[in-house]
Amino acid sequence: MTLPEWQWLYGRPAIQGQLKASPEDFVVIEDLGYQADGEGEHLLVRLRKTGCNTRFVADALAKFAAIPPREVSFAGMKDRHAVTEQTFCLRLPGKETPDFSTFSLAGCEILQQARHKRKLRTGALAGNAFQLVLRHISDRAALEERLQRIASGGVPNYFGQQRFGIQGNNLDQAKRWASDAIRIRERSKRSFLLSAARSALFNQVVSDRLAQQGSLTQALPGDALQLTGRGSWFVAVAEELPQLQQRIDNNELRITAPLPGRGEWGSRDAALELEQQSLADDADLIALLERERVEAARRAMLVIPRDMRWSWRDDATLELSFWLPAGSFATSIVRELFEQEGNDADIAE
Repeated sequence: MTLPEWQWLYGRPAIQGQLKASPEDFVVIEDLGYQADGEGEHLLVRLRKTGCNTRFVADALAKFAAIPPREVSFAGMKDRHAVTEQTFCLRLPGKETPDFSTFSLAGCEILQQARHKRKLRTGALAGNAFQLVLRHISDRAALEERLQRIASGGVPNYFGQQRFGIQGNNLDQAKRWASDAIRIRERSKRSFLLSAARSALFNQVVSDRLAQQGSLTQALPGDALQLTGRGSWFVAVAEELPQLQQRIDNNELRITAPLPGRGEWGSRDAALELEQQSLADDADLIALLERERVEAARRAMLVIPRDMRWSWRDDATLELSFWLPAGSFATSIVRELFEQEGNDADIAE
């Protein structure tokens, strides 16, 4: 299926360019946000990989350490078609630390290892640092202007297209599942499809908000506001909007949109009404999420890249680096820069 064309914050770019001509053009460095304890039953193994997907590497580590695959965990998926630094966690209660000098897997290099007291769980990371090479830029001056705007004003915090599968296949199957046209039995596939459904609903609310307001920083009564960089949020009441708007303008607060599921979405009043109108045609997907006991949550609508820097190799080739919090997608940054040639393929969660 064809995915919706969600709104752009700075208007649809007329610039052409290419993302990821090769894996080396897309480097992802995972940032857990903490150091290993140095002791404990878990072993944190950090490695650099090229041409390997995350699950494949996890299974190889399990085999090498002679433990079940379920005893190897990681914070988030990273794309196969990139150079990524990532930490894996091996549960080794009462076992010696394996000698990883003999570990061999094509495309992988062990960087470091250390004992840790706690299991590394999904989502337990601070963020990811990205180092991109963007090629075949058709208009250097126009791209430079967009870079400046993104560095100060951010981009919509959309889930990247890779979340929805090739040609939107994950979302298409989720819709068919929701309408009882198919049954999904495999647990991992169910998780992928539910994630695609919820991500699309979030993107739709953000896009509609942007279409109506032309901004993602104008608060409405009942908006659920999140402390920047934090997961907690609170509801904005009308009499406090002037003070809260100032905090939003100062980047202390972010306006959130719903990740629909079971339970209340969290917003109230005008904000809730807008969200409900935006998803009025998606009752089947929302019912699927509720039926599958996916809990409702909130996510910031805007993300501003941190430590954003760039330099030009020549008039058509740009080196770009930035840091994004966990769950945000580098492709959402690139989407605001140019129309892409080739693959669109980072995964950072």
